[in-house]
Amino acid sequence: MPTTIVIADDHPLLLNGTKTFLESKWFKILDTATDGNSAYNKIASLKPDVAILDFDMPKLNGLEVALEIKRNALNTKVIILTLHKQEAILNEVGKTIEGYLTKDSALEELESCLERLKNNGNYIGSKLKNDTLCTNSASKIESLTPSEVKILKYLDQHYSSSQIAEELFISRRTVEKHRSNIIKKLELNNTNQNALFIWLKNNPDIFNT
Repeated sequence: MPTTIVIADDHPLLLNGTKTFLESKWFKILDTATDGNSAYNKIASLKPDVAILDFDMPKLNGLEVALEIKRNALNTKVIILTLHKQEAILNEVGKTIEGYLTKDSALEELESCLERLKNNGNYIGSKLKNDTLCTNSASKIESLTPSEVKILKYLDQHYSSSQIAEELFISRRTVEKHRSNIIKKLELNNTNQNALFIWLKNNPDIFNT
C-alpha cells in the first residue's frame, strides 16, 4: 500500500509543487493545509502515515503541530521542511519529528526520507550532512581519547558544556577545549556550531557497538 501523506505549507506554490511531485511518485496525498491548526485537525482526522510540515506557518508552526501529534499519541510521523537550518529543529529529530529537510533540497530527498521513515529510521537532509563533513566520521571515533569519548557521550545526551563540567568536576573551558579537539579529530566543519550535534544525530548507534 502507498504511504499516505498530509502536506502543510502556507506558500501555495511550494505546497502544490510538493503535492504534484509526490503524486507522480505514487504516494497518496490525503489532504493539504495552509496553516498549522488546520494541518493538525486534518492529521487527527485522516491519520496519515506521514505529515510533511512547513516549519514557519500561521497559528501553529511545524514543531508545534508535531508536539500535538506526539502529545495525543497519533501514529503519524513528521517531516519538517524549512528554508533555514535551525538547531531547534535538529534537537527534535528522533523525539517529536522523524525527518528534517531544507526546502532547497526537499524534492531531491523526499523519496529517500520517506523510505527511511517507512523503515522506522530518522532522516536529516544531505545538505546538512555535507555541512558537517560527516561521511565516514564514525570510524574516526577510535582516535578520541577516553576523556573525549566521555564528553561526546554527555553531548549525545544533550548536556551543555556547563553541565558536563559540573558532572566531571572540570572547568567549562576544559570541556570546550575537548569539544574543539573532538571536532578536529572527527574532521567536522568547525565553522558550523551545530556540526557535532548533527554528527551525533547521523550516527545514532555510535555508542551501541
